[in-house]
Amino acid sequence: MEKQITIARNRTAPLFQWRSYYEMTKPKVVALMLLTVLVGMCLAVPGAVPLQPLIAGMAGIGMMAGAAAAFNHLIDRRIDGLMARTYNRPLPKGKISITKALIFSFGIGILGFVILYALVNPLTAWLTFASLIGYAVVYTAYLKRATPQNIVVGGLAGAMPPLLGWTSVTGEFHGNALLLVIIIFAWTPPHFWALAIHRKAEYAKVDIPMLPVTHGVEFTKTCIFLYTILLAIACLLPVLVGMCGPVYLVSSTLLSAGFIYKAWQLKFHETPGLAMNVFRFSIYHLMLLFIALLVDHYLWV
Repeated sequence: MEKQITIARNRTAPLFQWRSYYEMTKPKVVALMLLTVLVGMCLAVPGAVPLQPLIAGMAGIGMMAGAAAAFNHLIDRRIDGLMARTYNRPLPKGKISITKALIFSFGIGILGFVILYALVNPLTAWLTFASLIGYAVVYTAYLKRATPQNIVVGGLAGAMPPLLGWTSVTGEFHGNALLLVIIIFAWTPPHFWALAIHRKAEYAKVDIPMLPVTHGVEFTKTCIFLYTILLAIACLLPVLVGMCGPVYLVSSTLLSAGFIYKAWQLKFHETPGLAMNVFRFSIYHLMLLFIALLVDHYLWV
């Protein structure tokens, strides 16, 4: 009987390990990021996106984003094991060895770079590599532990996907793509600071200087509120330059009003669990905002 149980465990072990590798890539985060990549691609051309840069670009950028997430798991494995939000991740739980995790991270990162360089264009490959370094090394290994402004400075790496999508199709920079980067750059601090308020005690326990830990929760709430106003202004920029039409204008205005209202509630009328509610709302805000960009583009192209 014991022998049969051991055989069954050995058969299912590879399946569980692959699930652990998949978890290391932060698939939900990458999926949202790839939506912004797709929107960047679509807005770069008046009609349909060419098939090769669409498929190869999404695959290569997705792989390198997954590699950056896996490196994040590796670098943060000690503090992940001490935090309730992350203690069950594959590395703290010993589901994957450090050596295998390193091989996996480098492997999908290199493969993604090769796909982008060979099948898309060198500019996109190098920009995506720079984003990987920015997130995995500059933010995770240094800024996260060095300054309470970590998420503001490091947020630039996470704001790059629409630009990567744009360059995948055109092979060149464009000001309109940078407007999309500005939107995500302004969105990142209120999004993450809401989570940091909810997890303040855990960040304090592992000596990560998140803004609520170093400057207090009330100051952080004020910053969230002010950043939602800044984000609302940033969301209007595509309309001001003639990049988008009325569908996006109405959608972005409603979404911005909702985010500002949530931040106002958090600042002046907080209830238990509201910070996490703001965090979740911010995810839907960005997702719906970029869907609105996409719908507007093809309705008014």
